[in-house]
Amino acid sequence: MKVFMIGGTGLLGSEAARIFIERGHQVKSVALPPLPQGAPIPKEMELEFCNIYEKSDEEIKAMMADCDCFVFAAGIDERVEFPAPVYDAYDKYNIQPLKRLLPICKEIGMKNAVILGSYFSYLAKERPDMKLTEKHPYIRSRIDQENVAFSFADENFDVAVLELPYIFGTQPGRKPVWVILIEQIKMMDKLPCTMYPGGGTAMLTVRQVGEVIVGAAEKSKGAKAWPISMYNMDWKRFLKIVYAARGMGNNRKIISIPPWMMRMGLGGVKKEYAAKGIESGIDVDGLADIMDINLYMDTKYSIELGATEDDIEAAITDSIKVSQASYDGTVELLEMKGE
Repeated sequence: MKVFMIGGTGLLGSEAARIFIERGHQVKSVALPPLPQGAPIPKEMELEFCNIYEKSDEEIKAMMADCDCFVFAAGIDERVEFPAPVYDAYDKYNIQPLKRLLPICKEIGMKNAVILGSYFSYLAKERPDMKLTEKHPYIRSRIDQENVAFSFADENFDVAVLELPYIFGTQPGRKPVWVILIEQIKMMDKLPCTMYPGGGTAMLTVRQVGEVIVGAAEKSKGAKAWPISMYNMDWKRFLKIVYAARGMGNNRKIISIPPWMMRMGLGGVKKEYAAKGIESGIDVDGLADIMDINLYMDTKYSIELGATEDDIEAAITDSIKVSQASYDGTVELLEMKGE
């Protein structure tokens, strides 16, 4: 199989490329420069630096020629800031590329596509009572992305969307997204405890994401959304690993707080967004309700796609150590935006 990937130099794309190549597949990718210094980009991957969206349809067809599978390992997530209406940014980077590229994939005879999505789509479908697509532009955009992707599936073209949760692991030279967490909890370092919501989350490692991307390309049929998780962990356990990684010991006291208290604590964030003219993809008040639930998922789907056991605590520790170094300014890293 020959794979055409957008985002093959990113944290997740490069790991998927490595596994594709190990299994005997060929990979061609387009990406925006620069490369993060020291990143383990597979030398066997055919790589072109360009903005594919500036290419004509005919140029894109030529780039994709002879490829069997399309992997969209790019886009942005809710942590990238934009002015209102923020949905327009998600549409531009996550949805419109699929509307343009998937018809081209089908026209040149590709057999399938794998799209990296979000586990917030899974939550929205599991909990319609929470009305998440009405409250959160980002979650609405991810549901819309799935629907757009599936609209191109037919008997000759399979489409898989991977609903990805929290991901841990690092790529040399690239800034982890978890610097945001350091910024959030740093203000409580001098307190005798950390106050945090009482829920939990699904998660997996970078390597496991690579495995399920390749597994979906090899196995997924029809139009299917895959809830992806290998570990389910409550915030208390997670934060204890985080504090240990920050060099603050294993016994940090974590106190679970109710949603109303978290909403009070986020009042300053709402004012900051208003002052900057930023609209949050996840409504700040509604975030408290999401963080209060155990957003867990069955691991059977990931295992079906070929995910194997990994050391999640080591992956969290590595992510936090690099994030702390970035926060402290002791390393210079390329930004990671939604990969």
